[in-house]
Amino acid sequence: MSQPVEIAWFAALCDDDYEFLGVPDPKLASSFQHCREITLTADRLGYNNILLPSGYSLGIDSVAFAGGVAPDVEQIQLLLAVRMGEMWAPQSARQLATLDQMLQGRLTINIISSDIPGETLESAPRYQRARECMRVLRDLLNGEGVEMDGEFLKISVEPPRVRTHSGTCPPFYFGGFSDDAKDTAASDADVFLTWPDTVASVGKTIDEMNERVANYDRTLKYGLRAHVIVRETEAEAREAAARLLSKLDPEEGERIRKRSLDATSVGVQRQANLREHADEEGFAEPGLWTGIGRARSGAGAALVGDPDQIRNKLLAYQEAGVDAFILSGYTHREECERFARLVLEDLPHAPLPRGAAIA
Repeated sequence: MSQPVEIAWFAALCDDDYEFLGVPDPKLASSFQHCREITLTADRLGYNNILLPSGYSLGIDSVAFAGGVAPDVEQIQLLLAVRMGEMWAPQSARQLATLDQMLQGRLTINIISSDIPGETLESAPRYQRARECMRVLRDLLNGEGVEMDGEFLKISVEPPRVRTHSGTCPPFYFGGFSDDAKDTAASDADVFLTWPDTVASVGKTIDEMNERVANYDRTLKYGLRAHVIVRETEAEAREAAARLLSKLDPEEGERIRKRSLDATSVGVQRQANLREHADEEGFAEPGLWTGIGRARSGAGAALVGDPDQIRNKLLAYQEAGVDAFILSGYTHREECERFARLVLEDLPHAPLPRGAAIA
């Protein structure tokens, strides 16, 4: 990689850690202690960021976890997933500013526009709510007052006294593949996240988003959320992938895929399509294995190979326009350590000051 990229890991807050995919292990269930160990491991090994995912029926709360772990991390950023509409936006801004102070400016925000518990909205109004919330959050976190007479938010409020570490809003990471989602990202996000896909398809998505964002006279950075299975040799990596699925019951896999609030989204449907068109071993293209998606509703593919193959795959995505990689692997702590040992040390990456590359 000619230019440094952001390399992030994943804290399994949403009951998504397995030795054998689809076979729950009490030792790997989401808990504060288990997810803290993953986070501190990524911090110690030099990852730039770590995603703290959010779900209602799954795992533990992302915001509470971030507050608990913030005093323990030393250099890593926290990419905190926040579901728009679950909390009144001004109070959410106050909460996020407090977290950013605790992290000394290392908070980043993953904006989620999923349905919230007990409610279902069509795509257009759901993303309109997200857009209104994003604008309120950005203004308040920039220390500006808000006057909004929106479809969902009718607010006249001054910013809270508490400010972020820098006095400015942390970057918003945002993903989604419907037209409503892409337009919201183009108008109001800082980093557009895409799920694993072929290099060519990721490049086409980035080209499309660059056209969309130009209509708003803005720019975006791009992130890829994917799993990774790296071993000393390609044969060992493929064996590890096969082992991961070796105890999966197809009915259990289907149940897992359907339990998420966004299980029917356009992005999830694209992951299913990628899986359906893969070869007999589940590879959509060299190094891109779709077997993960047999028991996961979100990002459903993994980069599989030896260290050089993984580095070359990441480079191909970077050349297509990707600026940040949010990676994970099973089990999350063990794979975090393995990726760092085999790949991370040879990747140009460094903690990036806010605004340098992703804001």
